[in-house]
Amino acid sequence: MIRRGPATTPVPQSDASVTLIRTLTVTVFLLWLGSTSIIPMLPVYIRQLGGSDTLAGLVMASFFAAGVIFQYPVGKLADRIGRKPVLLAGLVVYAAASFAFLAPIPADVAILLRGLQGVGAGGAAIASLAMVSGAVAEERRGRAFASIISAEIAGMAVGPLIGSIVGAHHMWIMFLASGVIACIAAVPAVRIVAPPQEKAMRLARTNADGTVNGLSALRWRPSMTGALVASAALGLTTGVYDICWTLLLLSRGAASWQIGVSWTLFAVPFVIASRPSGWLADHMDRRLLVLGGLGIAMVFCASYPFIHWVPALMVLGGTEALGFAAAMPALQSLLTEGSEPSEVGRIQGMFGTTQTALTAVSAAVAGAAFAFASWLPFVSAAVLTACALVVTAVVWRRVPGHVHAEVLTVDVASPPTGVQPIITPTGATQPATAPPTVTRAATTQPAITPTGVAQAGVTQAAVGVNVEVQ
Repeated sequence: MIRRGPATTPVPQSDASVTLIRTLTVTVFLLWLGSTSIIPMLPVYIRQLGGSDTLAGLVMASFFAAGVIFQYPVGKLADRIGRKPVLLAGLVVYAAASFAFLAPIPADVAILLRGLQGVGAGGAAIASLAMVSGAVAEERRGRAFASIISAEIAGMAVGPLIGSIVGAHHMWIMFLASGVIACIAAVPAVRIVAPPQEKAMRLARTNADGTVNGLSALRWRPSMTGALVASAALGLTTGVYDICWTLLLLSRGAASWQIGVSWTLFAVPFVIASRPSGWLADHMDRRLLVLGGLGIAMVFCASYPFIHWVPALMVLGGTEALGFAAAMPALQSLLTEGSEPSEVGRIQGMFGTTQTALTAVSAAVAGAAFAFASWLPFVSAAVLTACALVVTAVVWRRVPGHVHAEVLTVDVASPPTGVQPIITPTGATQPATAPPTVTRAATTQPAITPTGVAQAGVTQAAVGVNVEVQ
């Protein structure tokens, strides 16, 4: 007799997804290395052009303002035409704006050019994350996101250091190098092979007469809602640190090298902990990782203004970064939980817009609050983070915390002679004369049928059969 039972096999990580992650990691690192290298001395450069400190602030803010305005439209465009074209276009726009700084420009034109840099860098970042969300299986997204995030943070850590060494008197070198680096970043990006599901989705929206239907409406899920609330909290604390961290250290008598090292110590844990944090997101309760990271940020943020020993502030800053490093891959994984590949560009656009907007608002208010009382911006951000933590926990109470591999359970029954079975997601078999077709439920991705025709509405999964002969 034949005893038939279900068998499950986890989805292996394909060579294509490994290559994609590695390529995006290099591209993202180079992009943020170049884009942040001009930050330290940019205000001084604006002064040299004859601009005021107010104008310098507007130039710095235009980068974030452009992200707030354009990140969602760019994400929508990535869903419509594909992620690779948007990624390459973002790198080209950033490089062009960087080269434009080499021309003899009035000081106020720098607002436009820095804004274009923000559009390019933000668009490339959104496209990269959307590419991971749409091409990597959910049970491996934590590790994939960890690689991308660590590359971004590493670029942000090294870039300002290089910019500080070169100095304001050689800013033309930094603008030139920033544009060249963006062009170099485009080289591996050109070699990216778009996942077949992107083409399948576009074909599915194409009518017989060649017209293309619009994107389907975005579906709201509790996992996405909670992730957006959490991103707002992270944006709040980031804005406070961007403006007030250096001011706090200076008020404690910190030397310049201590300030620089403190920023580096905050970035290093992201790079070191990228692999462990990605693994944790794929194997532990992601809700606990995110809520724990928010809790750590809340406690540390509230305590900083009451600590007067500079070395302690430096060490605590690096310790807090470990919480952020553990939370970010899990947060990205929850953000795209159960989403369709045709949605992830818009979802990433909303996430980026939310975090950038709250960072900009927080930074704008934090400076005045610090001038009134040094503890006020830190404690205020901590209180708002606590509120966001509670809201996120409530929204996520029914959201699955663990990632489950996309697998199928299949039972095989002996079909009549000459009839092949159709395997369904429930494990039942149905007789048919057509070639066997495997229907998979989960995130929408194309599959290749035995006839070689791509079909939309199915996903990567593993099908196994346990057959015991007695």
